Amino acid sequence: MKHGSGYRKLNRTHEHRKALFANMAGSLIEHEQIKTTLPKAKELKRIIDKLITLGKRGDLHARRQAAAALKQDMHVKKLFDTLGPRYQERQGGYCRVLKAGFRYGDMAPMAIIELVERDASAKGAADRARLEAEDAQEA
Repeated sequence: MKHGSGYRKLNRTHEHRKALFANMAGSLIEHEQIKTTLPKAKELKRIIDKLITLGKRGDLHARRQAAAALKQDMHVKKLFDTLGPRYQERQGGYCRVLKAGFRYGDMAPMAIIELVERDASAKGAADRARLEAEDAQEA
């Protein structure tokens, strides 16, 4: 019997995989759409759906569980203030994985993972705000 084959190991240690998905989940929450390899995207879908369910619950225990998984307070804040209420009426299936061809260097299958009903202006908003702040300081 093949026990313990419930997730993809992605040729990484447990600690590396945990950090990888914490970073990727934070990026997906911040930008609402990211491009990555297909196996990582499929695995991230399981994680982000559970985090958005925590955001829908909205209590203190759910906030602490999400903070333990995400590592950055701004991502936890957006998860509970924006995404939780947005998907309150939805019963799962908060993100989609779209195949996006193959990477040029090593022919790895690529995918775009995005939140359903996403805010298109969220992608790159932090970078735009940072550049505007730098321009304001120079002037």
